[in-house]
Amino acid sequence: MTSWDIDGGLAADFDGSLSGLGTELGTSSYNMSEALLALPVFKQENLENGFQYILGSATSPAVKMNEETLTYLNQGQSYEIKLKKLGDLSELQGKCLRSIVKVLFHDRRLQFMEKEQIDSWKMMRPGERILDIDIPLSYGVINVSLDPVRLNQLEFIWDPTKETGIYVRVHCISTEFTAKKHGGEKGVPFRIQVETYTDNDESKLLHAASCQIKVFKPKGADRKHKTDREKMERRSEAEKEKFQPSYECTVLTEVPKEQIIQASSTPQSKTQSLTSSFAELNCTTSPTRSISPTHQTASPQVAAASAANNPLPFNQGNKPEPVDSLSGALSSDAQASDVAQWLHYHRFSSYVRVFQNFSGADLLRLDRDDLIQICGLADGIRLDNALQARTIRPRLTIYICQEPESIYHAVYMDNLTLEEFKVKLSSLFGIHTQQIGDIYMQGPSQIHILLTDEVMQNTRDQARFVVEGMKDESGDKYRILLKSVVDH
Repeated sequence: MTSWDIDGGLAADFDGSLSGLGTELGTSSYNMSEALLALPVFKQENLENGFQYILGSATSPAVKMNEETLTYLNQGQSYEIKLKKLGDLSELQGKCLRSIVKVLFHDRRLQFMEKEQIDSWKMMRPGERILDIDIPLSYGVINVSLDPVRLNQLEFIWDPTKETGIYVRVHCISTEFTAKKHGGEKGVPFRIQVETYTDNDESKLLHAASCQIKVFKPKGADRKHKTDREKMERRSEAEKEKFQPSYECTVLTEVPKEQIIQASSTPQSKTQSLTSSFAELNCTTSPTRSISPTHQTASPQVAAASAANNPLPFNQGNKPEPVDSLSGALSSDAQASDVAQWLHYHRFSSYVRVFQNFSGADLLRLDRDDLIQICGLADGIRLDNALQARTIRPRLTIYICQEPESIYHAVYMDNLTLEEFKVKLSSLFGIHTQQIGDIYMQGPSQIHILLTDEVMQNTRDQARFVVEGMKDESGDKYRILLKSVVDH
């Protein structure tokens, strides 16, 4: 493959493929710079005093207008990236620049997991690199450095006053980083990013640009291009107008320098995420409901007034069973260590390292969309619900009081079991669950019905009961009677 001449004439085979750019292609004076000016991603102001990076691979025709271009690459195939400094070069005579080429994740969720994802890939493909350079084909390159740790990037020195192009190969494919591998899944998109710095002790960032890519197994990119073209041909003319044309090359779009500087200054522990293995990304189980007594706290005044007439000790100093403070909502005052414990408790252990530097306030500032991007759809929604402490509508609500016409207390039931009801009563009465013996419900003709799981499941919603309690013969436990209150 011959290098492109940015300022020279285009080859004849570009004549048809770049049609529609608003430039007359049939004239001999046509050049690549004019074509680039017509591209929607490359503006005139960038040509005056900036950098230009062009990837030698066609863009997909199946990308809608106003969306970022998408380029398909074959695994292990060499593709040229041509670099050029635009504008006045007089200040750069005799000076060199240093550029870094990286393959990064496009999805924000995977960006947070970059270190673990690369480590997992390294275990599956020992001795291989994600990105390397085809040195025999490259030109204008003075020195090349391949970091043995950062498998997804390479670095080189080049003279901006001379024609420069490097040929890179991407060895990972997009489906290798799909969480659930069951065949037929869509691969994740990557980004090729080029950063250019001054080649001195200051190492000042001058420019950065990137483009979106997907990498397929050998020949897969060609088949995907063919499929996209066939799909577009079947569309109506009106539908075709909603899509971008396919360009013969891919112009990398500028990335704000502040974004690159911020990313490089962020601690690795914050941006390099999970402790879990790659397989643990498949965790999509639903959360287990925890029983919270927040709605069953008894009024001390009512309890004290009823104590004389009822042998059941309503909050008479007996401490209830301890309630785990982690079961509730996350406090904005929580420290990073508290956040980690809260995540473990709510079964978000896989994301503890993602948020290990986050305080409670930091985590609560993330909205639903942020959490979905970081944790994926299922876990993102689940974490958002947990952070917002959204309550679950109970399956059964009953109201109990100590004597008629007194204040009622609501008891919310989720599992409709006798054991759950005992836990609720122990919290309300201020006694231990082990102190509650048999529970009876008053039935027709004043008969006493032993309360079981089945009876609980058939109890009428919104039912009201007066509670009577007395110690059994051993004196260690309380027998409780629930008397129905009927509206007259």
